[in-house]
Formats: sequence, C-alpha cells, structure tokens
Amino acid sequence: MTLLEDHWFIETEPRVISIVGPTASGKTALAIHLAQQLEAAGQHCEIVNQDAYQMYRQMTIGTAKPSAEELSQVPHHLIDVINPDEVMSVARFQTMARACIHDLQVKHIRPILVGGSGLYARAAIDQLDFTEQNLDLRSQLEERAHREGTGVLFQELSLKDPLAAEKIGPSNTRRIIRALEVIITTGHSYSASLPTYQYALPCVQIGLDIDRTVLDQIIDRRTHLMRDLGFVQEAEKLRPILSVTAIKAIGYQQIFDYLDGKMSEDDAFAVISQKTKRLARKQMGWFGRDPRIHWINGESSTVHEQAYRIVQLADAGSYDKSDLGVVSPTVRHLGSFTHEDEVND
Repeated sequence: MTLLEDHWFIETEPRVISIVGPTASGKTALAIHLAQQLEAAGQHCEIVNQDAYQMYRQMTIGTAKPSAEELSQVPHHLIDVINPDEVMSVARFQTMARACIHDLQVKHIRPILVGGSGLYARAAIDQLDFTEQNLDLRSQLEERAHREGTGVLFQELSLKDPLAAEKIGPSNTRRIIRALEVIITTGHSYSASLPTYQYALPCVQIGLDIDRTVLDQIIDRRTHLMRDLGFVQEAEKLRPILSVTAIKAIGYQQIFDYLDGKMSEDDAFAVISQKTKRLARKQMGWFGRDPRIHWINGESSTVHEQAYRIVQLADAGSYDKSDLGVVSPTVRHLGSFTHEDEVND
C-alpha cells in the first residue's frame, strides 16, 4: 500500500483536526490548549506541523517555531526534520505528513495539524496529487521566460491547456512555468491536477481570524522579538547552506541584504515586518476561499471553548455535508463566526 492510496488513514479513528489561519494569529497556542482539553476528555492528541519552513533545522528564530515550553506541553511532529540545505516540495511534505498521520492513528493518537502554509495544509488532508518537480526542465522554462518573455510561455500554455491558462492568467510567470513543467513531464493537462475542495480523510478545519490592525501590531512585536533574539546571527550562520526553497522563508534574504550593505538593519527589519503582513493577507485570501473552514475570532475570550465545541459537533456528525464541500449553515466565513451562532446551529 502506498500512502497516496485510498484509506492510507485509519477510518475508524476520530477525524483529524487542522488549525489554519494567518501567521502570528495564535494557531500553536490554540492547538496546545485544544490537545489538553481533548486529553482531559480521554483523547490523546499530538501536533503535526504543516508550516513550510518550520521543518528546517536551525531555522528557528526566522520561522517563529514553537518555544521549548510549547514543545514540552504537547508532542510535536515534522519540526526540525530536514537540514537547511535540503530542497522541500509540497509533494515531499504530503508523503511525510500522511505517514505521520497514519503512524499516530495506529497508536490511537489524534493528530492536530497546525500551520499557515496554504497548499501544505491542503496537501495533508485533501485529494490532491502532486507531480514531483523537474528542476532541469524548470530551469529551461525560466531561461525561456527571461529570454522570450512570459507572454510567449503563456501562449504555449493556452494551446496546451486553455483551462489552466484561464485560471492562471498571463502575468503569473511562476505558475505558468509550473503548469508547463507538469504538462511536459506527465503528458497530462495541468488543469486536471488543480486543487479541489475534497477531503482525502475525515477532517475538521478550524480557522483563526484576527482584525487586520491587531494582527499588524502582533507581527510588528514578533519582528522586534526576532531581532532581540538574534535573528541576524542566525541568518548569517545559515547563509552558506540555505537551499533554494529554505531561502524563500521571509526574513533571511532581507538580513543578507543588510549584511551586504544594501540597507540598514532598521530597514531590513521594517521590510521583514511589511512582507510578513503581506503574507498574512495572502493567507487569509487563500484560506478564505475554502468553504469548509469553521472560523473563530482569534481575539475572542472564548476562542478555546469555541474550538472545542466545533470538534465536538464535528465528531457528532454535524458537519458531514459541509465536510464534503457543500456550503451549509454550519460553515462560517471570515469575520462572521460567533460562539453563540455555533451553539445555535
């Protein structure tokens, strides 16, 4: 049996919990508290990381990994599992995450997935099939885009897969290249592999939503803390060994620019904060399109009670229709969820 076959999970186990939302919204704290609540109710839970960069060893400050205290409260998985010189892909993560989920379920441990990397979060739980990267072909396509222009590649994509071209648009060079890479490598259309909202295993998703102004303030504070904790020294040490995927984590390139004299240290951290805020908005756009996520106001004084109630209702089957991707009254969208609404449902 391969992990990508049907029933790689254990169907008789309680549904997997996935906690998503923008960076710095408090997902880890909620996951720990929820695990402790479920433990008190007789369900042993452990946390599985689904953040794209927290899997890298040594990239601790820059990726805002859970603290030693947080890690000691509930066992965590898929943190510090690859070296910073390794290349990570969503396909590789999917295999790792599903193996981890299966191993936990065999031990009757309930997985709580946590992270704000949108495609990684979906790769773990949804019916998505990823084609491994063809880096040589990608380099050739990137060179063509530089030499001939994105428009030429887009015209080629339009001929090979009009539906994919329509969804991607003519200006997204990275996605155009990836679509052509998949088409040429597999001989199949790229549009056939585009994500759909269909679970591959019984799951309930909880989303944390926070007022943008408040979230911006949290991000500013966290960026200042990263500076105080020694992010400059961490980045400088890792610079010679970061892989092409690891270096994409926000912050590292900005510190390198500071070290190269291209900007001041103050400016580097200002850019890090700005880019993190932009990332948070992209994350909300990504997760906001998923109708299956049950949203909670992260500033609410009852956030823990709401999350626990959502899990209870999910376990009781209240969300069976919405979990198949059908919009129902139990599905909440950004900013509209209240605890009273959930109870009344």
